[in-house]
Amino acid sequence: MNILPLKGQHHVSAITANAKENLHFYTEILGMRLVKKTVNQDDTSVYHLFYADERGNPGTDLTFFEIPHAGTTYEGTNSISLTSLRVADDNALDYWVNRLEEHDVKHEGVTEESGRKTLAFRDFEGQRLQFVSDEHNQGVAGGKPWDKSPVPVEHGVVGLGPVRLTVSRPDITAKVLVDVMGFSEVRSYTEETSSQTIRVFETGEGGTGGEIHLLERNDLQRERPGRGSVHHVAFRVENQDELNKWVEHISASGLPNSGFVERYYFRSLYFREPNGILFELATDGPGFEGDESFDTLGENLALPPYLENQREQIEATIKPLHTKKG
Repeated sequence: MNILPLKGQHHVSAITANAKENLHFYTEILGMRLVKKTVNQDDTSVYHLFYADERGNPGTDLTFFEIPHAGTTYEGTNSISLTSLRVADDNALDYWVNRLEEHDVKHEGVTEESGRKTLAFRDFEGQRLQFVSDEHNQGVAGGKPWDKSPVPVEHGVVGLGPVRLTVSRPDITAKVLVDVMGFSEVRSYTEETSSQTIRVFETGEGGTGGEIHLLERNDLQRERPGRGSVHHVAFRVENQDELNKWVEHISASGLPNSGFVERYYFRSLYFREPNGILFELATDGPGFEGDESFDTLGENLALPPYLENQREQIEATIKPLHTKKG
């Protein structure tokens, strides 16, 4: 079966216990656009918020499920342990040092990682994040920051960068990445803080928007997720026809999986690799403008058509979250 390579990161989905503060941090401090305010389709009692570039282009979405009673994250192995956000160049990192300090956001200063300048920081719940410079990037193209953001367009987030997986048995994750998902192992580097080797895998056009970084830590307990942890990482598939091929391919590989899942804004397939990390494959379209115009993205509670008959119940259950502009 001839399957097109995965095109890079599609989105990363994480957990927050406070949608209001989450909205403030990612829109008012990080300057990302809320492109969709909807609910978790598997549990409609909680919000699912999508932050991205100006229109939620695939590869730019950082999303959050609000779980109000989510406990503390106990960081450890077999986890998605770092999410990168791409910015245009090294100058943008200098801007972000100042902006983070203005908003009392702790950071680790600008360093170099695998030939790129980076700036590690955490959100208000301890979400592990870093900015990565695209100064010398060649590979998957970034998106376009929203021109109504509080952050100048030239310094705005243009998409998701490398995603780090920390695992106890790296070879079995690497085997899935290479033999099943079609990634190539391209290089390695040493992490400054731990002196551990990180292996780099890339797909599609590669570069910051097409890399997974794999870190071995067998000296840690398995991570206990909570607020500030990552739920899953998704990778880009061209269209539904290609996704159907991936459903067959993943099933033939012997990995238990969800089969085809309709998400309305994209179509998906979910499976776990042997260390327990949840992967999703998601189509580039249809996108976020099927039920809202470009100008009003994220302003209202959006529900896919198959949940519209539950709107009254859903709106009565979830806490109001003010997202209208003006």
